[in-house]
Amino acid sequence: MSVKRIAWVEGAIVAALAMALSFIPHFMGWFSPSFGAIVLVVFALRRGLYPALFSGLVWGVLHFPLGKVVYLSFSQVLLEYIVAFGVMGFAGLLYHQFQKAIRNDKQALAIFYIFISSFIGVGVRYFWHFVAGFLFWGKYAPEGVSPYWYSFTVNGIAGLQTLIVTIVVAVLLLKYPKIYKTK
Repeated sequence: MSVKRIAWVEGAIVAALAMALSFIPHFMGWFSPSFGAIVLVVFALRRGLYPALFSGLVWGVLHFPLGKVVYLSFSQVLLEYIVAFGVMGFAGLLYHQFQKAIRNDKQALAIFYIFISSFIGVGVRYFWHFVAGFLFWGKYAPEGVSPYWYSFTVNGIAGLQTLIVTIVVAVLLLKYPKIYKTK
């Protein structure tokens, strides 16, 4: 099988693993980290932008057959499941720089790229959740609370937790560089 085909198959497996991790019980109510972000960011740094965008999109689509969709409207579902999960693949933007850093045993630089890639992937995803939050969920904000503030706090806390968990685990996985290397 060609290297490109292996990357796409691996992307589908990563999406399935990310989806499986979303079944971990939420131990902090609304404010639980998205553990699937870990595998998506690691995959983005392993395979690059396009396979990561594909994997994020597949992860978003997998919510539908597995009944993990909260539906308010078509546009809300499109934004929160297709767009938000798909664009998380932008974590792969620094793929080439990260790969060069680990090939040259530049640990500090690799950690820097993990931090930035995680921030990009998780940040872009939660930006779209924030937008959906004030557009669609804002009407559920407690009385006297701005829909923007409501969305910012709910999505911001979950996004920050996801970012921290993703960075910590991705950095710890640097002890096993084969996870990140494709050659």
